[in-house]
Amino acid sequence: MNTRHFLMMEKQKAVLEKAAQIFHIRHLLLQQGLAECLGTLVLVTFGCGSVAQMLLSGGSHGAFLTVNLAFGFAATLGILISGQVSGGHLNPAVTFALCLLGREPWRKFPVYFLFQTLGAFLGAGIIFGMYSDALWDYGQGTLSVDGTNATAGIFATYPSPHLSLLNGFFDQLIGTAALIVCILAIVDPHNTPVPAGLEAFTVGLVVLVIGLSMGFNSGYAVNPARDLGPRLFTALAGWGSGVFTVKGYWFLVPLFAPFLGAVVGVVVYQLMVGYNVEGEARIQRRREEEESLKYATITTINEEA
Repeated sequence: MNTRHFLMMEKQKAVLEKAAQIFHIRHLLLQQGLAECLGTLVLVTFGCGSVAQMLLSGGSHGAFLTVNLAFGFAATLGILISGQVSGGHLNPAVTFALCLLGREPWRKFPVYFLFQTLGAFLGAGIIFGMYSDALWDYGQGTLSVDGTNATAGIFATYPSPHLSLLNGFFDQLIGTAALIVCILAIVDPHNTPVPAGLEAFTVGLVVLVIGLSMGFNSGYAVNPARDLGPRLFTALAGWGSGVFTVKGYWFLVPLFAPFLGAVVGVVVYQLMVGYNVEGEARIQRRREEEESLKYATITTINEEA
């Protein structure tokens, strides 16, 4: 390496270090919010991108299975990207559940919700830009919410023709409850531990399984931010207010039902597993403390003798 090349590399390192100091955000909650934003952006970009490929290609570049695989792996990647900073929730219902359990402070909930929704909004924008020409071609010059050439379903979830609002609410409640039960089991230190580093992959498998078993009715949003962010984007990008009013204001279902589902998931897991394994762990610790105290007492008596 010649001297000139070495000096250029040193100068480049100095510039990068200066940039790192300038752009380093020291507010922890803001750091976590930005991490949630990027993680959710990745989730929506890859997930909704798979839906766009399937629909706009007429099925030649995707199918129901590939969409579910994409969302599962996208969840894994989003958690890997943000997990070290924010915990990789990517879903306000998950944040809500952890706040209910006292594992996260409530002040995080509105911040995470905001940044998760922003990330989903931006992810939808990326897919819109990438497939803009295909969207206009498929819609024959229009951006429709429903009908034969509807494309709004690429971004947000909409119910199948057979689905009522009541059934849809129950669908989202059960789907979210199942997600929360599985996530609580994965992160529960007293339950069967997931090997370190595989937590994100395991959560991705949970998302995949939910999609494969509960994806027929309405696309299994089970995530208010993943649905609301892209819905807001489509309303602004040309689909109009119909994204909110269609199907009897369907958008309220994936916005509110997951939070009730989170409550159900927390109650079910804690009553049937969580409190029991925590209780057994407390009993075991108490026994170990008593044994340790007994041993220390015997040792002291022997020394005095």
